[in-house]
Amino acid sequence: MTTHPRRLSDAAAALPAAGIGGPDEVLAPERLTRFIKERLAAEDLDGRSLCLVVPDATRSCPLPLLLSCIHSAVHTRVSRFTVLIALGTHAPMEESELAAHLGYPPGGLDEVYPGMTVLNHQWWEPDTFVSLGTVPAARVAELSGGLLRRDVDVRLNRAVAEHDVSLVVGPVFPHEVVGFSGGNKYFFPGVAGAEIIDVSHWLGALITSADIIGTRGITPVRALIDEAAALIPARRRALCVVVPSGTGTGTGTGTLHAAAYGTPESAWAAAAEVSAQTHVRYLDAPVRRVLSLMPAKYDDIWTAAKGFYKLEPVVSDGGEVILYAPHVRRISEMHPEIEQIGYHCRDYFTRQWDRFKDLHWGVLAHSTHLRGAGTYDEEHGERCRVTVTLATGIPEEVVRAANLNHLDPAEVDIDAYAADPDTLVVPEAGEVLYRLRPPDQAGPRPGADRDR
Repeated sequence: MTTHPRRLSDAAAALPAAGIGGPDEVLAPERLTRFIKERLAAEDLDGRSLCLVVPDATRSCPLPLLLSCIHSAVHTRVSRFTVLIALGTHAPMEESELAAHLGYPPGGLDEVYPGMTVLNHQWWEPDTFVSLGTVPAARVAELSGGLLRRDVDVRLNRAVAEHDVSLVVGPVFPHEVVGFSGGNKYFFPGVAGAEIIDVSHWLGALITSADIIGTRGITPVRALIDEAAALIPARRRALCVVVPSGTGTGTGTGTLHAAAYGTPESAWAAAAEVSAQTHVRYLDAPVRRVLSLMPAKYDDIWTAAKGFYKLEPVVSDGGEVILYAPHVRRISEMHPEIEQIGYHCRDYFTRQWDRFKDLHWGVLAHSTHLRGAGTYDEEHGERCRVTVTLATGIPEEVVRAANLNHLDPAEVDIDAYAADPDTLVVPEAGEVLYRLRPPDQAGPRPGADRDR
């Protein structure tokens, strides 16, 4: 397959998802279990192979609860049952981590989930991938509004292509690259090759994180990954859930606000509407400083940078975001090149494109997302809107060489920051988006006063 056909799934994608719950609800496990079993009972799965695509531990989701429901509903019906961890380009999960993440004792996978295989997405291995076809340059230009024009080879983990049915299972949150996470994003970039990752992430960077994060509907990046997903030969389904920020992954139980089942397009759309009311807080005025307290699940800056993405929109010009994560000791184990490139605003790269165009665009996109809005020209150099400070276990010389500010975490007095009227302290930062309330919209907004 070398060309991109017209999408065959448009009609299916338009079908409404089945859903339960809402932004102010907490689903009882019994109700969730019944919903999942009813939905899967209606699917033609008998004798077919099933691939579950699930998030890694950087996403809040009660996966043991969900996986237990799904396994009990299908494992005697399907011919093969594989769980694929959508790492994107994150570090692989060790066996002990997988056990806690999915809800079985170390070494006890077959006892809890008989007949099930668990795979890390080995994005670093070329043999992991199969090419599904190409999204032509003209179509990329159309979807991106002219921001990009190049052919994109759509490579995907072959486990997805080699199963009859692929079921995405995971949460939906505001997201810096695509607007809201979830749905087909678990395929691209979750288990995708570098080409589609680079193009989709750089497209998001060109639009900028501040402009795309928390945007409802089909953003240009969402349109591109939906286009790529239409090439997947397997039948695609999704169970998209909305969870409170900070929901654990290894307890076997967990709270859910809502769940939607259907095609990845329809289930994602339903869950994103709930997430928009659940995971967004509104402030009446910008703050001078944010102290983002990063949870342990973010173990490097590549992932802990979410504590900046979600807070940039409420910081005043000249303000500061401090990422407080004493447990973090690396910028990125998987992408050490970011330490050489450093963190810079979008224009720093676009105005020196010949210098950077041959590097991984996904790495460049991460750089711009953490550095935020700014300008660059030869006369004045780089001028960024806000300061980004790391209070981590990363050596000061490494932090400053990456074009970020350094603060000794031992000097951070969280209570003192909380008492400062110019500072917003955010516990469990990284999943809830903060925005400024539009001046013409008085009174409380959905999600404005909800706790995590």
